[in-house]
Amino acid sequence: MDLRNATIAVATDDGATVSSHFGRAQYYEVITLVGGTVVTRERRSKAGHHSFGTEPGNDGPHDDVPHEQRHRMMVQSIPDCQAVVVRGMGQGAVDQLRQANLTPVLTGLHTIDEVIASIVSGSLDHDPRRIHQHHGGH
Repeated sequence: MDLRNATIAVATDDGATVSSHFGRAQYYEVITLVGGTVVTRERRSKAGHHSFGTEPGNDGPHDDVPHEQRHRMMVQSIPDCQAVVVRGMGQGAVDQLRQANLTPVLTGLHTIDEVIASIVSGSLDHDPRRIHQHHGGH
């Protein structure tokens, strides 16, 4: 997929770095490119483990929201995007993104600027080895 003419969501906590875990990221940095040029960039809130009481040390009722429903909620704020870039995620999230017609792109790049440069140069690749293998029902 050529993302030089696309709107992409990069999972992030600070608007500068790519999150290492999709479910834990608090935001999306949503970037629209036209002809490889950034035409818009905005930060959007993202549902995640912090929304469901599933962060370590949080005693919230994490089983109250089914896993598949959590993943659907995580993509509600990006209906205009074609791809989601992150450094790691579980297979369930990968499957949910695909069901939502979003292309998951797992990368080793650390900054959003590096992601944009890779998109512009046509060198951003998906690394399926970065899919987390969850155990115990996660």
